[in-house]
This record gives sequence, C-alpha cells and structure tokens, in this order.
Amino acid sequence: MCGIFGITEKNPKLIKNIIDKCSHRGPDGNSIWSNESVTFGHNLLSITSKPKDGIQPFTTQKGNILTYNGEIFNYNNLLKKFKDKFIPKTSCDTELLGWLLDNFSYEEVICNLVDSMHAFVFYNKKNNEIILSRDHAGIKPLYFSEVKNGIIFSSEIKGLIEILPNANKIDRIGLACTSLIGANILRQTMFTGIYKVLPGESIIYNIDTKRVKYKFRNLVKPTSSKAYDVDEFYEQTMIAINNSALGMRSFGMFLSGGLDSSLVAYSLKNKLGSLNSFTTLMKPNVIDKEDYNSDAKAAKKFAKEIQLNHNEITITPETFVENWNDSIRFIEEPRYNWCLPMYFFTNKVLSTNNTIVTMAGDIGDEIFGGYNKYLKMYHLEKKPKDWSDFIKMWMVKFRAPILLNMKFNFDDLHSLLIKTLPEDIWNPEDIPNSAMALDCITTVSEDFFSRNDRFGMAFSMEGRFPLSSKNFMQYCLDINSSYKFGSKLNETKYIVKEAYKNKLPKYILEKSKTGWSAPIMNWLDSYEPLRKKFLNDISKDDGIKEIISENNYLDNLKIGREFSGKRKIISWMLRSWAQEFNMFL
Repeated sequence: MCGIFGITEKNPKLIKNIIDKCSHRGPDGNSIWSNESVTFGHNLLSITSKPKDGIQPFTTQKGNILTYNGEIFNYNNLLKKFKDKFIPKTSCDTELLGWLLDNFSYEEVICNLVDSMHAFVFYNKKNNEIILSRDHAGIKPLYFSEVKNGIIFSSEIKGLIEILPNANKIDRIGLACTSLIGANILRQTMFTGIYKVLPGESIIYNIDTKRVKYKFRNLVKPTSSKAYDVDEFYEQTMIAINNSALGMRSFGMFLSGGLDSSLVAYSLKNKLGSLNSFTTLMKPNVIDKEDYNSDAKAAKKFAKEIQLNHNEITITPETFVENWNDSIRFIEEPRYNWCLPMYFFTNKVLSTNNTIVTMAGDIGDEIFGGYNKYLKMYHLEKKPKDWSDFIKMWMVKFRAPILLNMKFNFDDLHSLLIKTLPEDIWNPEDIPNSAMALDCITTVSEDFFSRNDRFGMAFSMEGRFPLSSKNFMQYCLDINSSYKFGSKLNETKYIVKEAYKNKLPKYILEKSKTGWSAPIMNWLDSYEPLRKKFLNDISKDDGIKEIISENNYLDNLKIGREFSGKRKIISWMLRSWAQEFNMFL
C-alpha cells in the first residue's frame, strides 16, 4: 500500500508538500514526475518487490505515467495469460498494470482483467488525459478537487485541506448523511470542495478542456443465479484467501473470534505455515447484554488449537483517553462507530510487532448473509415494490441517529440517494442479496475499509481483506440468498457453516454474533478521566456546536440507556472532529 498524489499542472513543490504530509503512507521511498501538463507523486510501501523495483511514478513502455496504490490478486494468473506478450523485469505488479493500461481499453483492464484492490491515476500522454480509478469495493481511497488548472488528487483528505480555500467549511449534506445512516456514502466529503472517487468508479479527465470525458463503474451485481455447491464454495474461498497472501513482508491477522476472521486465519495458517494473530481484551470487562470479552476468549482458544502466534491487546478506559484525538485526526471523516480509539491503538500495537500487512475477515457478513437484517428481508411478506422503496428500507440502520439542528432530514437524504446510488445493483427478485451488494459499496467501503486504511497507514501497514476479491464477491452474490439462511431458527451464513463444519470447531461455527466493541458507555460513567475528557470536549466552542442538538447528550427513555449512550458518544466524536480540523459552518 502506498500514497498517490498529483495535479494537472507543473508543480513539483506543491506535490512534494503533500507527499511529506502523508509520508506515513510509504516509508520505503518517494518520487515525483512532472511535465507541463501534470505532476505525479508517490509514497512507497514495498510489499511484493524490493523498494528499488517499486519506485513510482512509473513510466510504461509507451511512455505513459502511472501512480498506483494496491495489489493485483490475480497477478500470477495474468502473467500466465500474457506470457507470450509481457515479460516482467521485476516482481512488482505496477509494471504489469502499466503494460495492461498501455495495451487494452480502460474498461477491459478494470472490469475484465484485474482482480485487485486499487486506487490509481494513469496519464495517457497521447490523449493528454488522466484516468482516476478506484477498485470494485472501494478498498483503497482516492480523493480529488477542482483547482484553477484542472484537478488535484490525493490518497488522503489531509493532503488537500490546506491547499483548497474553504475546505474547513462543513459540507452539511455530508454531515447529515453521516448522522442519519452512520457513514458518509456520498461523493462529497464533509470537507467542502473535496470529493471522492466512488467505489468501483473510473473517471476519465481531459486535461486540455479541463472536463470529465466520461465515467464508468465496475460493480459486483447480485445475479442470484447460482445454486449452492458446498465443495465449489470451499474451493473458491481457498483460492481467494491464497491469492491474497502475496508479498515478502510479515503478516498480522485481526482475529476477532468470529466466523469470518477464523476461516481466513485457518486458511492462511495452512498456506503460510506460521501466522501472528491479534485480538483485543477489555479490562475491566463489563458483562451487560453481552460479554465484551467473549470474542477474545474464543479467539485465544482457536489460536491455540491451530497453533497461531497469538497476542492479546489489552484495552482500557485509558486507551480511549490517550488515543481519542489521534484516532479522530487520522480517520479524517467521523462515522457512527464509538470504538475508533480502540481500533487505532490496535493497529499501533500490530506495527510494533513487526507487522507490515494486516489481514481481516471484513466483508464476509455482507456476502455470506451474516446479519439478521438480511434474514428479516428474506422473510418479508411485503417486499419493496421498486428501487425507491428498497432504498427507504435499507436506510433504516439506527435507533438513535444523531439529532441535528438543520432542515435536511431522512426523506431529503432518501430523495438524494435514489438518484446517486447505482440502481443496477438492485435485483427485485432477491432483496437480501441486493442489500448485501449495496452494503459492500457503502458501509463497508466508507466505514470498515476506510478505517483500516487510515489507521493501518498511520503506522505504515497495508490492510488486506481476502474475502473482498472481486471474483469471489461476484461468486458469492451469484449464489441465491435462499441458500445463505439455514433451517434452524435465525441461522445465518449457512453456506460458510456447511463448508467448514469439519474444519472449524463448533464453538466458532455456532457462536452468537457480537460486534468488535468495547464497553465505553459503562466506562464513561465509571472512569473519571474519560468522563472528564468528554465533558471538557463538549464544553468547548467549535464550528459544529450549534448544529449538534443538546438532546444528543441526554438519556432518552424511549430508546433506552444503551442507544442514548451511543448517540452521546458519536456526538462527542463529531465535536472532537470539528475541533481537530478547525471546521466551521
């Protein structure tokens, strides 16, 4: 994983400043290429090759320029496919991607040839155009803004804030989206004038006219056309996980004790022979509606049985106090997740244990049918009648959305989303699979993947998600959702449980689903330094204070103490974000 940056003008000094600001994204080298039309920059984190072989921006055989962040998971298959035409000089997949873009159409390369996690910008000299591209699930980030001489792009928002006038002005619609459904899934970020390339999107931009020529999206669509074959499913899962284990650097596995991370760890251990695993342990633990250490106990037991090099990371109230501000600064855009300091600290610990590539089971729930909401959709008597109806149902995510003093409401956001979300992932014959496909390019991309990218890259680590392979995701969403729910009451992920019933222990297969979470609501009441920080932060003046309703900080009997607590903490997070980035309305 790396950092990519550039502008459609000759300005090496500006790009060097952004490279330095985002130096954590690549400690193995940096470089700049420019002519009169463009300036490209790159921070290198070398994974699959020696640093000298991976220096970018990369000049292709035809003289075009590529700056690229990611991995091509079907790299070896493509080498075999083109063995008579392409002879690599290194083991770096940048060289292959550059050759493909030289010799095939953008659509052919992105939609049909590579199975990758990527964000790249490619400069076609002959056409004097650039293409900005982001992978099918938005695993890798890419931001851009309009400037006087065209556009500027960066792997992180922080690379653009100081360059753009009024970037610190809060985008109210982005804020409303985050507050209502938990993450900003829109093109605009919460920073005015800074936009994202959407998951699966490629934008072709003409430098001469300073206009977008055209766009296309590479999306995984739920055909629901296949029956479930247990042997085939197991084989496809193994292929996806094995293909993700590229590189010559050390791996670290986020082992939650849940089904998805356990099956990934099981397969990686078989392939690599040795694997370091990490889980979080709450201290003091709180057993309320759930045991916050139940995942850690299962992970420890499982790691011992398959002989992982297991590590427990102790999470305390002090962890939240000490890592609160850093987690806000690196996440850049807040989201409805009260455990960001814990995730940030966990990545910090992995980096001190010689981890360069992290592995996780994210997106498993969204392609295997792991949430009860999918099961409820499957059993719906009254199905959504159209796209608009489906989106309205899909948007209902929280009992305690953040209350804002603004006129933009749920219905306004719904009217916007039915126009901006891609309707071609909607399959009216399979509502659960449609919801899974939509979750993959919204919540997963803009919450899970972006969180892993920011916190991993804060410590120069690449994050990988073996289950997010485009080919594997398509395979899973080709399987009709009726096969994903078992005959037992409330049984989800049947296709995984059946395939791994003789490989994973029963306590993993039958474990009730719990979130990777900490008892922060309880700690906020019982640990004085944490409560003191909360009260101090929300008492400050900041640019968002007037729009965050004071009712967010009160216990609401209608929704209960738990949901009131969540609303309180997310409101605190939004206030801290406004203070960290000097935001204003």
